[in-house]
Amino acid sequence: MIKYSLICDKAHEFESWFASSEAFDKQVKRGLVTCPQCNSAKVAKAIMAPRIARTDNVTRQATPEAPQEGAKPVALLDEKSVAMRAAMRELRQKIIENTDDVGKSFADEARKMHEGELPQRSIRGETTFDEARALIEDGIDVLPLPGLADERN
Repeated sequence: MIKYSLICDKAHEFESWFASSEAFDKQVKRGLVTCPQCNSAKVAKAIMAPRIARTDNVTRQATPEAPQEGAKPVALLDEKSVAMRAAMRELRQKIIENTDDVGKSFADEARKMHEGELPQRSIRGETTFDEARALIEDGIDVLPLPGLADERN
């Protein structure tokens, strides 16, 4: 992985990581690298000073809780993607707040409610793909609640 300091045509500076120099060139050519401030796809490498590790100079390391002063934002997601993730996170939270978690007994609970053995209520839980397909084929409405990308990072 290589981190580049980048600059857009409106002079916004930011940083981003790439698998290689060739990966950067290909992504820029395809318009996939955009400025996180203005969304401009006219991006170029900025002048960078090389980072050389020194053993005689112990400095404070940046952490997510305490970033180093002057740190630039990393352009991994554009504003639209960030907004979409926030909306998905909010929707997921509302679903969790307004449903009962029945865990691995989801398919049984849903089937019993459909057949009138249990009172109707909003539930969530875990089931296999085959069990979910069987519920749908039997006319029982189910909807997957996918995990968010942030949960795996």
